[in-house]
Amino acid sequence: MKRLLFSIALALLASLFYNDRSFAADRVALVIGNGVFEKVSPLQNPSRDSVDIARSLERLGFQVRLLNNASALDMRKALVEFGRKSDGSDIALVFFAGHGMEVGGENWLIPVDAELRSDTDVESEAVSLRSVNSQVAKARQLGLIILDACRNNPFASKMKRRFLPAPSNAGWLAPNRPITS
Repeated sequence: MKRLLFSIALALLASLFYNDRSFAADRVALVIGNGVFEKVSPLQNPSRDSVDIARSLERLGFQVRLLNNASALDMRKALVEFGRKSDGSDIALVFFAGHGMEVGGENWLIPVDAELRSDTDVESEAVSLRSVNSQVAKARQLGLIILDACRNNPFASKMKRRFLPAPSNAGWLAPNRPITS
């Protein structure tokens, strides 16, 4: 079922974007697939899915940066680079597959080197969805974020909660609001 939904999503994306390589500079994408984590069990699909998405976006004329099994530093650097490229682009798209979690009402994408012993570690060890949103918002026409993130927190059983209450949304990511100009 997941593969069918994935195929449908790709077909919808393909129908949105005219396939003309002359517009590649105006279409930028950052594709991240994190599946091989250092401190929690691996996920099977993110790396494969990210490669499929990256290839599909390249066929649609996107300039694509692909990261698989990225550390926090790699994700942050790629996001800054992506933000520079997306500034003034027509379309800026980020695809993330891997673990995502909500802490204190904010959503976070989890790098493969995250340890997350405490909820207070999330700001230094994970990447906020808010920061991703800020980068795609630089596009002139469309900024799009596609998340294929697990809804469970694999760190929860060992994570100490110091300042933030337990998530109120029962394993779901918190609602995300677009940034408007």
